[in-house]
Amino acid sequence: MVPRPPLPPNPPAAAAKSSRRRCRYRLLPAPPYITPCVTRQYGDYIGCPALYGGMMALPVTEWQGRTSRLWAALDPALRERLAAASLHDAVRLGCDLLRAEQEEEAALVQLCLQAPTDKKPEAASWYREQGNREFKRGQYQAALRLYSKAASHELPGSPEVSLCFANRSAALLHLGHFEVCLEDIARAESHGYPDRLLPKIMLRKAECLLCLERFQDAQDILRVLESKIALYGVMTTHLTRLKKLSQLKVKLGEKEKCPEPAGEHGGIQGEPEIWEENSSISGASSSLSLSFDAERGRHLVASQDIVPGQSLVKEEAFVSVLCPGESLPVQDGDTAWDTRVTNADLYCHHCLRQLLASVPCQGCSYAKYCSKGCAEMAWQQYHRTECSLGALLLTLGVFCHVALRTVLLAGFAEVSRLVAWSHHGDKNLQNPEARCKPLSEAPAAGAGSRGIPGCGSNGRYLSSYQALFHLLPHTEQHSPEHKFLCTLSVVALCKQLQAAGLEAAMLNQESPQQWSKPKACEKTSDELSPELKTVAEAMLRHMLQLQCNAQAITVMQELGPGDGAVVDKKPVRLATAFFPVLSLLNHSCCPNTSVSFSGTAATVRASQPISSGQEVLHCYGPHWCRMRVAERQQLLSQYFFECRCQACLKELESGVKSVVSIRNSFCCPKCQAQMQGEEDTLCCSNEACATSASRDHLSGRLQDLQQQIKKALDLLRVRKADQAIKMLLKCQMDAGTFLSPEHLLMGEMEDHLAQVYATLGKWQEAARHLKKSIEIVEMHHGPSSVETGHELFKLAQILFNGFAVSEALSTIQRAEGILSVHFGPQSAQIQELQEMKACLSQLPRNILQRT
Repeated sequence: MVPRPPLPPNPPAAAAKSSRRRCRYRLLPAPPYITPCVTRQYGDYIGCPALYGGMMALPVTEWQGRTSRLWAALDPALRERLAAASLHDAVRLGCDLLRAEQEEEAALVQLCLQAPTDKKPEAASWYREQGNREFKRGQYQAALRLYSKAASHELPGSPEVSLCFANRSAALLHLGHFEVCLEDIARAESHGYPDRLLPKIMLRKAECLLCLERFQDAQDILRVLESKIALYGVMTTHLTRLKKLSQLKVKLGEKEKCPEPAGEHGGIQGEPEIWEENSSISGASSSLSLSFDAERGRHLVASQDIVPGQSLVKEEAFVSVLCPGESLPVQDGDTAWDTRVTNADLYCHHCLRQLLASVPCQGCSYAKYCSKGCAEMAWQQYHRTECSLGALLLTLGVFCHVALRTVLLAGFAEVSRLVAWSHHGDKNLQNPEARCKPLSEAPAAGAGSRGIPGCGSNGRYLSSYQALFHLLPHTEQHSPEHKFLCTLSVVALCKQLQAAGLEAAMLNQESPQQWSKPKACEKTSDELSPELKTVAEAMLRHMLQLQCNAQAITVMQELGPGDGAVVDKKPVRLATAFFPVLSLLNHSCCPNTSVSFSGTAATVRASQPISSGQEVLHCYGPHWCRMRVAERQQLLSQYFFECRCQACLKELESGVKSVVSIRNSFCCPKCQAQMQGEEDTLCCSNEACATSASRDHLSGRLQDLQQQIKKALDLLRVRKADQAIKMLLKCQMDAGTFLSPEHLLMGEMEDHLAQVYATLGKWQEAARHLKKSIEIVEMHHGPSSVETGHELFKLAQILFNGFAVSEALSTIQRAEGILSVHFGPQSAQIQELQEMKACLSQLPRNILQRT
């Protein structure tokens, strides 16, 4: 955090400009004071579980098609056997089928060629050249990404990788990331950066240290640099830069003698949360208890009254796998190599932190990490097995990848113990502390937690593999064809593990020194070993569990370069994970909790008061204020239950129409009254009007309107703001002739107009439109909803930029109150709001009185 100097007693307009420069409440790549930006966030936010239907959760379409055709061609008697088979028998039959249908394995090998993850030095050279081109154009963010791609393709020990790190450090310097720039300089030096070029990165290092006000370190570097120059000579450009840095050192040396007052450094810390962990449920609050009954299964109940904002669960994922996600272009036009950026380039593959300068895997071009520590930990825990299988894992999908990583993290001993237990129900296995009872033997709630599935003999429910193993796979509810797809996928993966000589390492039979040296497979048979069949059975169980128990880890991701006054953001699914404790929460379309994520950690907070004895509920995606009951029930069918929450029961009652239907309705083109009817023809609800219209016609107008809005936003992205405003205003006029004033799209258009005006610096206009958007958001989601909180956060930013001090302070206070309930007092948004408030509070009193 750059310290903020006190603001001078400027007139209002000048003070507004000064405050915008001095209050850095959003960390963007710009040194060292920057203009705040406005984030645009609209729609469904953080914390929804996996409603997948795609997102690379399942294998690629071609493999799904092949398994589907193979299923259809099977003898009906064999299909019947497979449909009724246990997981153990399904794996055995899958092995037999793949051994007989070798062309399917050959086809899978060909599909893997479409997702290569091996290192290609020629690609590294090309990416570095493209990075240099973008750097010369001043496109430092694009150059940064391209240099990272180049580093990921360099072979281990190659001297060229030092050039990638050095070049990337130059981009980081221009983007103002001085600490990370120093890290890349250190990487370049440790990887053999040429001595003749050392003065270049030493100058860069000195400049970073000076910007970080580490004067003594900078002086030490400059002394070493002078000796290097005497030894190697120096280019004219180096002399010019050295003179500039010497002048800067003199100025900063003077500043060092006049340190800033204490209290100016660091962020504003919120009140620490009071947290007492449950003695029976790991990661859960002491205000919860674990219950079980035949109708609801395992579930969490409040053991005392809970207030909004109170933390209920804090859990690290047992396992998580990054979703490749959508790709964003780094460069325009066709290129020789893929320059698109995906989640795989933007986030650490181990801890899920956002990447600035990635540390590449030594063995593949796909895995990237935020630090050497994460890279080493990932290698030790799972990546030593996964590394050479990258293309296959991308082809078979995220669910298959999660299943493999789950058994790798659990260890073969624990996997085989629980798989054996699932066969025999043996309650006297090797580890008596971890034994548990099957569902049929679990008592009803009130008998204590000792017999609840997943609990140990001491009655504790841990965020462990045992708890994960006891999540229901719903084997009988899955369609036979889907179970067949999952079976062939895990068997194919295990066969590749065996063929690649990775079986011994996977079964923990080798020392760490041998991990990096996979052996050629000693088996000549196509038959899987008994150990790998056990692994395949556990993986099949986990793939089936994921449909109902996968948790999507989501983040707000910036769209575009993020270098303007407005940063556009959208929620994206970052990773798929297993959270054994979080999975205890049952669904409600009207939940009483919110879920947020920080890296691989999930936090559940109460979003409303929860009385003692009341069940703690989580929304799996379909929320009552976003979808009609029929749509919600259809989406929830993948979880193999029919929702009977209060919101659904109320809507299913005769004569009760959903709020979504009313507020997102069409209106009469003539009198603007609500159109109604369940058939293809809608009629005006105003009896005096009697206008009718085709539902298809109105739906077509709505689709055309949405396309026009998209075109307007495309204009904004290419900096044609005036044209975007004209198009959006025209869309507004058109929408007013057939959409309800409370329709969500009306709110979205107001939000988009606020975004455009903010881009132009017209803060008052932006605030006016955003206030209208907030009114509609409140109608749909409620005044204390997370959606309203996000909109108020944006309004606070706009009012801050527009120097509407009093209104900004009141908006900040309201946004703080809402967002702290959903994300906690230590969240990034709360910290930004507090920084804005502190900055405004530093203004002279005479200015505060006039605003």
